[in-house]
Amino acid sequence: MNEVMNTANGPQISRFPVPKLEDMPDDIRERILAVEEKSGFIPNVFLMLAHRPDEFRAFFEYHDALMEKPGNLTKAEREMIVVATSSINQCQYCVIAHGAILRVRAKNPLIADQIATNYRKAEITERQRVMIDFAMRVSRQAELVGEDDFNLLKNHGFEEEDIWDIAAISAFFGMSNRLANVTNMVPNPEFYSIGR
Repeated sequence: MNEVMNTANGPQISRFPVPKLEDMPDDIRERILAVEEKSGFIPNVFLMLAHRPDEFRAFFEYHDALMEKPGNLTKAEREMIVVATSSINQCQYCVIAHGAILRVRAKNPLIADQIATNYRKAEITERQRVMIDFAMRVSRQAELVGEDDFNLLKNHGFEEEDIWDIAAISAFFGMSNRLANVTNMVPNPEFYSIGR
């Protein structure tokens, strides 16, 4: 078993060094403290990525561009894509953390578990199932994506920009899932009860 590095507060969150808050660049420390003030705790992904400040900034800028923007995909649907993608990539951190966010955004305490286990049997709309089917195709067979995929999505009300968003979210979290797995990042205990 690989040794996991400790933070100054003690919990083991990553196999890589985690800097102390006071040693982080001001902008990163300020963002982390703002997240802590809003949520009541610091999600481990912020601490783990603080090991690489330039990558921290780029990661969260792209994350926010994908996940916080207005559009035809609701914030809950964006989280559905994350949970399904993270499940297929066996990323415990992202399934647990984004499952909590999904439960809150969907106002449904069951939806995250359903999607993480088998989205095809989850209580979602046909449109959402087609959306997640496409996200899974991007995750596993992006080289096979073609016009039939686009046509199916358009038949369910998705526009070209929506299709880009679905693909980008799946691709971004595929990267995030792999990094979380390689770093042995563990979910914060707080995530398990949020939105239940």
